[in-house]
Amino acid sequence: MRSTWTVAIVGGALFLAFLGRPGAQNLPLGTDWPMYRHDQAGTGYSPLTQIDATNVTKLARSWTYSLQANNSQATPIVVNGVMYLPAANRVVALDPETGKEIWQRPIPAGAPSRRGVAYWPGDAANPPRVIFTAGRRLMALDAATGAIANGFGSEGEVDLVVPYNSVPLVYKNIVVVGANTPPPPASAPGNARAFDARTGAKLWEFNSVAGPGTVGESTWEADSWKGRSGLNAWPFYFTLDEQRGLLYLPLASASFGNYGGDRKGANLFGNSVVAVDVQTGTYKWHFQTIHHDLWDADPPAPPGLIDVVQNGRTIPAAALTTKSGYLYLLNRETGRPIFGVEERPVPRSDVPGEQTFPTQPFPVKVPPIARVDYKPADLVTADDTSAEHVKACQDLMAKVGGVYNAGPFTPWLYRAEGAAAKSTLVFPGMLGGANWGGTASDPGTGYVFAVTQDNGSLGWVEKTKEGSPTPYQKNFPERAGFFDVPMPGGGGNWPCQKPPWGRLIAVNASTGSVAWQVRLGITDQLPEGKQNTGRPVLAGPIVTASGLLFIASTDDNRFRALDAKTGKELWVTKLERRGNADPITYRGRNGKQYVAVVATDSLVVYALP
Repeated sequence: MRSTWTVAIVGGALFLAFLGRPGAQNLPLGTDWPMYRHDQAGTGYSPLTQIDATNVTKLARSWTYSLQANNSQATPIVVNGVMYLPAANRVVALDPETGKEIWQRPIPAGAPSRRGVAYWPGDAANPPRVIFTAGRRLMALDAATGAIANGFGSEGEVDLVVPYNSVPLVYKNIVVVGANTPPPPASAPGNARAFDARTGAKLWEFNSVAGPGTVGESTWEADSWKGRSGLNAWPFYFTLDEQRGLLYLPLASASFGNYGGDRKGANLFGNSVVAVDVQTGTYKWHFQTIHHDLWDADPPAPPGLIDVVQNGRTIPAAALTTKSGYLYLLNRETGRPIFGVEERPVPRSDVPGEQTFPTQPFPVKVPPIARVDYKPADLVTADDTSAEHVKACQDLMAKVGGVYNAGPFTPWLYRAEGAAAKSTLVFPGMLGGANWGGTASDPGTGYVFAVTQDNGSLGWVEKTKEGSPTPYQKNFPERAGFFDVPMPGGGGNWPCQKPPWGRLIAVNASTGSVAWQVRLGITDQLPEGKQNTGRPVLAGPIVTASGLLFIASTDDNRFRALDAKTGKELWVTKLERRGNADPITYRGRNGKQYVAVVATDSLVVYALP
């Protein structure tokens, strides 16, 4: 298309003046936040130490920037003393000390990904670029001015065909994107793809559905891999072992997610992390977290990379969280579990034509990081919360006809037409235990940190109407089947099982044991002695070399700092709206360390006085 991009530039000349300020090109190593999770390993770890346990209580708001967007999940990046992030209809470059715009680029005919942007440092022939997606468009801007990146695709953009709504990974001259496939009955591959950062030319594509002559073909009975959609690489970011050139792709469930009678078998590479050669996309190894998934409980984030020391020996590890409530510690060279995995029998489905896989992989070490079962005694009581809450939950239970749960990986019950109402209650629910925020890790302590929520989902499987793409489908009661109830007076929704409802967990990667865990988030409407329930949480934490862990994300609208060794809360502030994004920290040219998080529609930045 002919470019109609118009840039509201505060100006290339101003940017050059900005670069001329003292220290702009000579910032100490580790002062920036150059990519989504700080580094290719996805550690969410910063070496900065200015803000520590002795002064964190003095943090004060430094500046804010309006994104003019609702429900942004963006994590900014800071490179060479400039901050880049997407807003409602534009990409912006900001002075990270003041929030003043350096340039902004409106995005025509769409909006940039609400999750973030990536940075390519350029080469001898091309200046640095900001690279991002806008639906099915992969786009590149000149990092200095916001102008269209000449030579990249057609007038600065490449047609991805299958959209990707998150942050590209940039490594050398390679740009990797995932795929957000359309819902059934539309069919499209969920393949990860790589493009040249200089020209936009396609470099490789990894087939997430194992086809003829490939590893995993036999996991699709009766050639049921044909025409299969789903299995998409949708995460907000990817991770990479630079030393080994291994890129880690977390892949989602096969379609149709809740009924698999037409896809008997384990269904590779669904619900797997796959390691591929970053240069070629060549398959190296895989680890499947669920065989023949019926719960849409995929690994929602790529594994965080950390080295594990055992008996004086260093093992390259990958910490993989799942919506199914488990954390797997894998050898990132081979994909083999470091502490072992047991294939254990799980409940069988009673849906006609469905064959649940007889076993599922359970970590030998690292206990479940989210609730994975439910018993009648787990229903909330007035001692836990309030009589009003209990009554609402009892009414919900009566309305759904009681609940069935047979432990981890409970399949959805079949409800025949005219049969008495009874619902399956699955833990974790549809939003999973851990979600897209990913892990953070501290190389000093060897701890891996993850946030997780404990909220179940209600539902059943029923016969579909004639002409439907599958003979059976999942259905659910009101509010999309969440096992919670709305509370009056703006109290939000409260889960119906006993707290905790949200947790922050530290795992010692060298031993596979939980070092500590705390309830994360409070329920303001409860009396003070009952408020510490934990709250639903999606985004992840970051950790600093000074031993601080920063996390927002909870729906109580708090931004917190905790002691990374103990989980003790050291600082908390209330945001105007939910900070449903991963935070960052960086050092400005003035020597100050800043901590920033996007809170729904605004970027909020803190520093010491």
